Amino acid sequence: MRKNTLLLTTLAATLLTSFMVLEADDANTSKPVVVKKKTMLFNGKNLDGLVGYLPKKEDIAGNWSVSDGVLRCEGKKVGYIRTENGYANYKLHVEWRWPEATGNSGVLLHLTGKDQSFPNCIEAQLKSGDAGMLVMMSGGALTVDGKRIVAQKFAASKRKNPSNEKPAGKWNSYDIVCNNGSITVTVNGLKQNAGIAAKPASGHIALQSEGAPIEFRNVYVEAVD
Repeated sequence: MRKNTLLLTTLAATLLTSFMVLEADDANTSKPVVVKKKTMLFNGKNLDGLVGYLPKKEDIAGNWSVSDGVLRCEGKKVGYIRTENGYANYKLHVEWRWPEATGNSGVLLHLTGKDQSFPNCIEAQLKSGDAGMLVMMSGGALTVDGKRIVAQKFAASKRKNPSNEKPAGKWNSYDIVCNNGSITVTVNGLKQNAGIAAKPASGHIALQSEGAPIEFRNVYVEAVD
C-alpha cells in the first residue's frame, strides 16, 4: 500500500512539473514564417494579429489603441505588443514618433520564449537620442565588429554615427534587415548598426511599452532581396 501511494505521489509530481514547464515554455512558441512578400504587421485599423503583454493583464486594456492608421502606446509600465507569428529572414519597416515629450521604447527582434517584461530578444533601441543602438536582452547575443556581445540581462552595441532622430511630433523611420543571423539597422536612411550571428536568429517582432506615450505607423515586413 505504501509502495502504491509513493508511486501515485511521484506520478502526480511528474505531471505537475510537466504542466508547469508547458505553461512557462509554451507562452509564444511557433515555427517562424520566412517572409516571401510584403506583410503588414499592423493593419492600421485594429489590433488583429497582435498580442499585448504587461505584467498585470488588467493593465493591457487601454495601453494600446488605434486611430487614423496610427497605433498609440500609452507607455503604461514595461511590456510590449507583439506579433502572433514568429518571423525569419525579413526586412522590417517601422515608423514612430513621440506625440508629446520624448521617452523610451524599442523594437524587439527575434523575441522567443516566455512573455516577460524583458524577454529573450535583440532590441533595436528607440530611447530618445539612442535610436540605432542594438541591445541584447535576457540571453540574446550578437557579434559586432568581431566582438561577441552576450547579455545575461542587458548588453548593448552603440550606433555607428551621431543621433539623426527627429524632434518630438515628427515621424522617424527604422529599416531593419534580418537575414540568416545578420542584423542591419538604418535610422531615417542612415545606417547606424550591424551585426552577425544573432542569437536568437528568428522569433516574434514587438513594439515596446516603456514609460512614455509613443505612436507607430506603417509597420510591415518584406522579403530580403
